[in-house]
Amino acid sequence: MSSVFTLSQAEREKLLLPELVALTEHHRTHSPEYDRLLGALGTVEAKTLADLPWLPVRLFKQHAIKSITEDDVFKVLTSSGTTGDVSRIFLDKEAAGTQQKMLSATMQSVLGPKRLPMLLADTKALFTNRKSFSARGAGVLGMMNFGRDHTFILDEQEKPDPEAVAAFLAKHGGEPFLIFGFTFMAWLYLYELAKEHKLDLSNGILIHSGGWKKLIDQSVDNAEFRRRFKEDTGLTRIHNFYGMVEQIGVIYLEGPDSTGSSAELYCPDHADIIIRDPETWAEQPVGVPGVVEVISTLPKSYPGHVLLTEDLGVVHGIDDGAWPGKRFSILGRLPKAEARGCSDTFGGDK
Repeated sequence: MSSVFTLSQAEREKLLLPELVALTEHHRTHSPEYDRLLGALGTVEAKTLADLPWLPVRLFKQHAIKSITEDDVFKVLTSSGTTGDVSRIFLDKEAAGTQQKMLSATMQSVLGPKRLPMLLADTKALFTNRKSFSARGAGVLGMMNFGRDHTFILDEQEKPDPEAVAAFLAKHGGEPFLIFGFTFMAWLYLYELAKEHKLDLSNGILIHSGGWKKLIDQSVDNAEFRRRFKEDTGLTRIHNFYGMVEQIGVIYLEGPDSTGSSAELYCPDHADIIIRDPETWAEQPVGVPGVVEVISTLPKSYPGHVLLTEDLGVVHGIDDGAWPGKRFSILGRLPKAEARGCSDTFGGDK
């Protein structure tokens, strides 16, 4: 399968804009909540991607919003968060299939076409409900499709299992193998286990995500994360990614040139980002931080195609990196990023 990191910014916008305009109308037709919201906000003709109406991602924590019937719901994904503060994302069979297909195409850009032996920085205990998964469980389950001979580094009691990891490396460590884990799990368990037992991870390709909040107390940023893995385990092929359960099938991936201190991410061809001024919501120029808006043509079972996140980011450049399009970094969470007036539009959930 060919790479999904091929379109220049001009090509991307020309391709995505008509699809997203049509998708907006699709959701207006099939989601009364979305139609009511856009009617209250008032919409203008979208001549650029920045003109498209966005929803604050927090709405999915407060309302059940979908563009399919209850009978068509095949799977419900939930985000991580405290009880009552969890997004619910409704997928039909087509959406679930598209999600996996596009994740696979994105991952093949750095993993190649073959399924590699896979080490998971997590525990089997994640999987208790096959229809409704946490964000972490859904992420692990989705990534498992890209590997084979799966081995978890934690047992079902969530204790490190050095014997299982050593056996995996004895069998597969001499060839390329895939490692997946959320950032804090990869650091707190995989790195510590490999360092303590002097395990060689030099043929590994680590895919990780999930933010850095739990590592701040240890003074571990992206540069330190990479340096320590390289020095203590031999692991150098590391790709962070940015994504969210509210926008299915899309991950923004560190490119093949990602070796420096900043995690520069790229947009796949079916997606884009816009950085907005948190006061005026105008689009920010290159180099100026703001609120991250994520755009994708994939969400058809719910209106998640244009979402304003609660993250701060900055675009570093356009069409000047290892892959075309925007290269950007996520700078962290905003203290509070609420879209004014949006939440009051809904009269109730369906």
